[in-house]
Amino acid sequence: MKKHLLLASAFLLSFPASIRAQTTWVKTKEELLFTTPPFQQCHASTLVEETGGNLLVAYFGGPYEGSKEVNIWLTTISKAGSVSQPRSVADGVVSDTLRYPTWNPVLFKAREGKLFLFYKVGPNPREWWGMVKTSADEGQTWSTPRRLPAGVLGPIKNKPVQLANGTILAPSSIEEKTERWKVHLEKSTDLGQTWQIIPVDNASTFDVIQPSILVYPGNRLQILCRSKQGSVVQAWSTDGGNTWGALSKTSLLNPNSGTDAVTLKDGSQLLVYNPDVPGKDWFNGRSKLRVAQSKDGQTWRDVAVLENGTKEEYSYPAIIQTRDGRVHITYTYDRKNIKHVVLQAK
Repeated sequence: MKKHLLLASAFLLSFPASIRAQTTWVKTKEELLFTTPPFQQCHASTLVEETGGNLLVAYFGGPYEGSKEVNIWLTTISKAGSVSQPRSVADGVVSDTLRYPTWNPVLFKAREGKLFLFYKVGPNPREWWGMVKTSADEGQTWSTPRRLPAGVLGPIKNKPVQLANGTILAPSSIEEKTERWKVHLEKSTDLGQTWQIIPVDNASTFDVIQPSILVYPGNRLQILCRSKQGSVVQAWSTDGGNTWGALSKTSLLNPNSGTDAVTLKDGSQLLVYNPDVPGKDWFNGRSKLRVAQSKDGQTWRDVAVLENGTKEEYSYPAIIQTRDGRVHITYTYDRKNIKHVVLQAK
């Protein structure tokens, strides 16, 4: 107990005074998942809770991002805390003579029990296509990979949500060669068998990708997006995601880096983000990582500092709340590892 109190106290003192006064979360665990990984680099983690309380964490790994040798890997964190060795669960092999990189896995478990692994295959993010595998045994075995229909990419980085009526909404986006980045939603009412594309403010001048979805009472939904414009960008729906209003800036900074968010059991929202503005290169602004909380999606306050580096890359977070109320976050740790952090409400 004394050790945990000292850990919590040290964590709280790492905040600026203005944040400490409002803190409602403490960090109860942080760990790097790999000691001797079978790849040189890894990125873009995603996580989901199994029925028994174990966590599955997927990510892509290989010599470097964009290499045709990059696979999708899976690690299990047991309820007791042990971490399994990475195992490859998907690749970009098309034929005996053709292979592409894999990208951005997304794990999602429907209420009906079906576990999905979405991922992308292709030479780059402008030409990739969506793939999906499913599992009926908590990720021990996976179905044959299936290519999603033309124009459907699947959730591009962040997890889908399943609404009360069973509808699955997957947050997606495209990175076009000659036009701006655009976000959209992909909707399924039959557990992922078919998908309908829902546009979001196609007339906007914002360059936005990689949305996450937050849920509010009264069929209200919010998406929060990565942007090139220096801010996390939002849009709102008042009809359960069937139509969306205009994109607009939030008060949160964004250096053109991925974020993720989750609606908690108490109805509030948590967002993991890099609190900086874009630099000269795409990787600038990714050395600091924070968690912000909001009750209404409009006013946000930082409640946790995950990283406070200088030139490192701490990026592409994924966040979920497990059945026990704890919040689990994974993110890229300088491209060499995946870090797992657990937050507990005070």
